[in-house]
Amino acid sequence: MEIKEESFISILITKGRTTGRQHAVMLRAVNYEGKIYFSRHRPDGDWFKNAIENPEVQIEYNDTVFAGIAKLVADEKLSEKISELKYPGERKAKEKRVTIQVTLNHI
Repeated sequence: MEIKEESFISILITKGRTTGRQHAVMLRAVNYEGKIYFSRHRPDGDWFKNAIENPEVQIEYNDTVFAGIAKLVADEKLSEKISELKYPGERKAKEKRVTIQVTLNHI
């Protein structure tokens, strides 16, 4: 199975940076050019910090769990594109955000 939707709701599962336990959070994600993206206003959320510290993550979508590797997006233009896809036609699309890119592992 693969993810075909451009914008979708999923559960991002990270490994806690202090506890080592799984941390799951429901988030809106963006599928763009074969990668999955998650974003937020500031880099202060637990899921965000966890993904940076422990980049091996999982994405649960439609009862399927995908494994992947997360990394911080440094390209501001790419982050802007992800915001536009995540919030089409909304004012939020123009807000500056921090973005995580997940490259899914292929089995």
